[in-house]
Amino acid sequence: MTQVRRRSGIAGCAAVATALVLASCTSNAHEGKAASRTPSTVPSRSAAAAKANEKRLTDRAQAALTAVHSGQMVEAGAERVTDGIHTEPHLTTDKTYHLSLVCYGSGSARLTYKPASAGTAATVPCDQSVVQQRITAQKPLRIDVEAAPGATGVVAWQIDAMRR
Repeated sequence: MTQVRRRSGIAGCAAVATALVLASCTSNAHEGKAASRTPSTVPSRSAAAAKANEKRLTDRAQAALTAVHSGQMVEAGAERVTDGIHTEPHLTTDKTYHLSLVCYGSGSARLTYKPASAGTAATVPCDQSVVQQRITAQKPLRIDVEAAPGATGVVAWQIDAMRR
């Protein structure tokens, strides 16, 4: 009978300890204050400023590409450098095209092709420099631009059919 009491005593202590732990985990640190249960629908100023800055960088990057336009545009776009570029353009096999890239922001990104023989891998600095290359279309062709660690900003690209 003594052993039964010890076991029930241990079980009772365990139950009390569990209740105390649960009570401390679920207590409200701001008891007595009304808590708002609806999230704010107004974006913060920093989010609005970041979006405005991204738009400004995108406009500048696209304007830089317009200045170096070298033929009939086939494909173009702009992305956050952290999102990168991942495109499979529909190009005529064995035809030569002109690829222009520009990155506005900080850091750099890496340009690669699949297959690698379509163009030359290169670093694209995010210093507003326009990087240009001739590429030969192969089926299928994939162009990737990946941000280097810590890079920020916008990268824009344009593929033009070469003038004859």
